[in-house]
Amino acid sequence: MTKQVQQLDRVIIRFAGDSGDGMQLTGDRFTAGTAEFGNDLSTLPNFPAEIRAPAGTLPGVSSFQLHFADHDILTPGDAPNVLVAMNPAALKANLGDLPRGADIIANTDEFTKRNLQKVGYDGNPLEDDSLAEWRVHAVPLTSLTVKALEGFDISKKDAERSKNMFALGLLSWLYHRPTEHTISFLEQKFAKKPEIAKANIAAFQAGWNYGETTESFSVSYEIKPAKLEPGVYRNISGNQALAYGLIAASVQSKLPLFLGSYPITPASDILHELSKHKQFGVRTFQAEDEIAGVGAALGAAFGGALGVTTTSGPGVVLKGETVGLAVMTELPLILVDVQRAGPSTGMPTKTEQTDLLMAMFGRNGESPVPIVAPSSPSDCFDAAIEAARIAVKYRTPVYLLSDGYLANGSEPWRLPEVSDLPDISTEFAVVTDDEFKPYTRNPETLARPWAIPGTPGLEHRIGGIEKADGTGNISYDPNNHDRMVRLRQAKIDGIDVPDLEVDDPHDGTRVLVLGWGSTYGPIAAAVRRIRKAGGKVAQAHLRHLNPLPANTGEVLKSYDKVLLPEINLGQLALILRAKFLVDIISYNRVRGLPFKAEELAGVIQDVIDSD
Repeated sequence: MTKQVQQLDRVIIRFAGDSGDGMQLTGDRFTAGTAEFGNDLSTLPNFPAEIRAPAGTLPGVSSFQLHFADHDILTPGDAPNVLVAMNPAALKANLGDLPRGADIIANTDEFTKRNLQKVGYDGNPLEDDSLAEWRVHAVPLTSLTVKALEGFDISKKDAERSKNMFALGLLSWLYHRPTEHTISFLEQKFAKKPEIAKANIAAFQAGWNYGETTESFSVSYEIKPAKLEPGVYRNISGNQALAYGLIAASVQSKLPLFLGSYPITPASDILHELSKHKQFGVRTFQAEDEIAGVGAALGAAFGGALGVTTTSGPGVVLKGETVGLAVMTELPLILVDVQRAGPSTGMPTKTEQTDLLMAMFGRNGESPVPIVAPSSPSDCFDAAIEAARIAVKYRTPVYLLSDGYLANGSEPWRLPEVSDLPDISTEFAVVTDDEFKPYTRNPETLARPWAIPGTPGLEHRIGGIEKADGTGNISYDPNNHDRMVRLRQAKIDGIDVPDLEVDDPHDGTRVLVLGWGSTYGPIAAAVRRIRKAGGKVAQAHLRHLNPLPANTGEVLKSYDKVLLPEINLGQLALILRAKFLVDIISYNRVRGLPFKAEELAGVIQDVIDSD
């Protein structure tokens, strides 16, 4: 059968099913093939907030969205063109995001009366007219998979588990994805279970062949590779990029890397990744709790290592006292906060930007801490190096604010040349003829000496009680305390931060859209839409949140209106209003999901049109 091949410039696919249906693995494998093919891409894994939500229910739905194109893209996409629904719950949970005319590939085997009733369907939507506005492809994925694996020495349950590979094969045929990478992956993943490996490969190939031979799909689609800047690329998630950035920072600072961490969603993958790289001198310590994790990291910093701890919002609460100790002892420490929805346990797998004020002020006393926020999954690499640079140069703890969207999302990353990475090496204190004073300061950075404990002649007091200027002796003198508080603040205020860059191609632009962290992609995509429609709008994005770039106030006051979208209730807006007396226009949503470009484009246009 000869089938038509249609050219597209981009497509958005969402795989959805139960946690046990392997949707994350399916999406990850489809993404790997897409990256190998050379498309630009952006992904949005969406996990259930409950560890073991009941099978077939709405809270148990897991999904993976992939946006890929033949040109530069910035987000995982607003709405899927294709929904692969492995059961009724997956259909019902995601149908509201699906535009009319989109494709639905539904696993009919799971649309049983019992499964339909679980999610409130009175009848089968695949058999009535309720889905008439979409193009529905009813495919018995489970039974087709079991039929294809009849000749394998595996149980029926194991055969049914391979239905995600059948779906992956079908979608790989539909969008002309390479197959070799997936086959190689399955061979390696199930190397100790060769029959399972062969069965999964057979299911994958059966899905491909089904697409090739069935009359249900008369058209396949081709999306050409994107024209990217020359170089070596790989697909990378935010947590992977952040882990690699920490390793690069260790090499560039000539310091051994020590991670003290307690596993917490969505930061745990950084611990998992770093534990694989002992060849770079990385030491990972899975602590018994959050307090032990940061305490060990600070101890490693005291001993002359690049100390790092990784966590999410609930862990930041517990680490607060030790962060204050790091401020008092003026030791370099990197605190990675992969933000998630709160308060308390909140929605552990969902994203937010709600820890900014806690990172800025969440300690007793005057205890300023620099804050750096990456803007994309791949930018987590550079942000990690920047956080390390500030920490070792200025002898201070530094917060690195990622979030769940960045951590789990992925995109192509152009591998940098090692020779292009910054030299962030530092010098330790050395013995001289003069008496060692641990709180004398570098006149440029105001950083105190970093003295390795146990070095004869460099003995000094350490701890959380106020230090005397210069000597570091315990001091309760009011004037000394005032001086030390101001010195620590001046050190943070004096950190060298690049100016805020503004993307403003037009004369007479009145509206500036400002962002920080993971809002970069949706904001930039929305700005593109406005400009394409003839609108004038400027964009700027903050990487350094404390201290802010020196020209921040000047930039904000250069525009009549400043719009600031945040996935919180206006935390950065609160700071900017207080600091610069600018009437920031806040746009805030806390749904556990990133902004959609279409949503922000509408908000921007409303601001432009308002008097």
